[in-house]
Amino acid sequence: MKTKVLSIILLGASLGLGSCSDYLDMTPTDRASDKLVWSKLDYAEQAVNDFYRYIDYLGVYRDGQCLAGMTEALTDQLKYGSYNYMAKCQIPSEIAYGGSVLTVNYVSTYLGNWGTMYEYVRRVNEGINKLKKYASFGQTDEERLEAEMRFFRGYLYTDLLKHYKEVIIYDENLDNIKKDMPVSSEADGWNFVYNDLKYAGEHLPVDKTPNGRLTSGAAYAMLSRAMLYAERWDDARIAAEKVMGMGYELEAKEDYSNAFKAGSKEAILQYCYDKSSTVTHDFDGYMVPGGDKALDGNSMTGGFGTPTQEMVESYEYADGSGFPDWSAWHTAEGTTTTPPYDKLEPRFKATILYNGATWKGRTIESFVNGTDGWAAWKTDTKPEGRSTTGYYLRKLVDEAHNFTSIQASTQPWTEIRYAEVLLNHAEACYHLNGYTDKANKDIKDIRNRVGLSYTDKSGDDLMKAIRQERKVELAYEGHYYWDMRRWKLSATAFTGIRLHGMKIEKNANGSFTYIYTECDDKDRNFPTKMYRFPMPQAELDNNGAVTQYAEWQ
Repeated sequence: MKTKVLSIILLGASLGLGSCSDYLDMTPTDRASDKLVWSKLDYAEQAVNDFYRYIDYLGVYRDGQCLAGMTEALTDQLKYGSYNYMAKCQIPSEIAYGGSVLTVNYVSTYLGNWGTMYEYVRRVNEGINKLKKYASFGQTDEERLEAEMRFFRGYLYTDLLKHYKEVIIYDENLDNIKKDMPVSSEADGWNFVYNDLKYAGEHLPVDKTPNGRLTSGAAYAMLSRAMLYAERWDDARIAAEKVMGMGYELEAKEDYSNAFKAGSKEAILQYCYDKSSTVTHDFDGYMVPGGDKALDGNSMTGGFGTPTQEMVESYEYADGSGFPDWSAWHTAEGTTTTPPYDKLEPRFKATILYNGATWKGRTIESFVNGTDGWAAWKTDTKPEGRSTTGYYLRKLVDEAHNFTSIQASTQPWTEIRYAEVLLNHAEACYHLNGYTDKANKDIKDIRNRVGLSYTDKSGDDLMKAIRQERKVELAYEGHYYWDMRRWKLSATAFTGIRLHGMKIEKNANGSFTYIYTECDDKDRNFPTKMYRFPMPQAELDNNGAVTQYAEWQ
């Protein structure tokens, strides 16, 4: 399963961070070396391989979206538990609390990616330029490699536009690059993305293999996502329907957790890792239940970010009877009544570990002094693997990871899967006259596969259902923060609130007392200026054709 993708990723990793021809180790790079690289198919493919690592960089295992940790920690879904002033510790909460700390430089440091994205755009543009200048290995392969590179350019600009709205557009005509370049309109930016991803969809092969070279399905799926941000509903619908006609499927209810694993039939674009190389990540070391490393004979760690009670309460009963009434557990005095964890729908059990859940052949003990443990926010400044909320993340964490013999993580990052495409299609159809039935069918398909019934809806009730399904179906996959932001709901939903968890105490008779506990020491605040991130000061200092966005002046 991994052979094909690893040949791509390992070659890409070997190319390093230099220009597209650096893997030949020719210094300085001159016209002859460029011609050699881009006139031979094998060499050209290896040069394009270097761009695949951008998928890794922008995934949740890395810091391309937020230097401080997972963006879910800026919402009501996740809480980083340590009060140490570091990324993946106190800083995500500091961002969420907002206020005077949200300066241009601060936001650019933790949430901006302007400089890195433009460095990557430059490299892709150089590749397209040199391919067109030197390639001589046939139209089909030349168009395919151009399509791969244009996918990456569209992918990078999608990320830039969702951050900044108005950005500087550069294409492969390197002669047009100059010191002072103005930003283009947001509409022109999305046109640029649309043309790149549409070209990629038209010229990449139709192949359902999620972990090889880019496919037409990956391009159209990315286009459906990009066009939601652009609010170009019909373009999003058409792109999603291209994917829907390619034979992708949802994983069955009993195999739901496979949707996030290597080779899933639901995956459209995956980035795979391998422990025998340097192509690994460290997500497990941060996110596993605290008891994992202790039981494997390592120092107590893990549990950096843990799901909140607010997220737990986003799940319905598995029998379709709706949402539980959690008021009995919203008490600081505590109750010995066991929460209805075992009665919640399959997506809860595949996403969140709770006290009493089965994990690695043992039982999670997230109670005070349990194997995994509980730590109070701020009071216990170093949780050392103990949960601040009483929960741990299950989704994306590798249950087979053994810290005795394996330190690095190798579970794949699924950049796009079929469930997202259906949800993209549903949202696009909601906004179009005459497509309500299709939007309802998408939601019905998403819910049916986990055994939940659905009654057709319209108007605000339909959009509410779409938002609910995106929240629970795509939880912790890097969408929720950006979804709420593009819906302009963050300033209301994430202002004036505090997050909660369950402090669980084990009683002498073996029962537990569940105590509703705040996990914040101040209210959260999302100012409206955060709907667009500031242009970094470095660009303002070096580019005389731009000014700071109005929200940040």
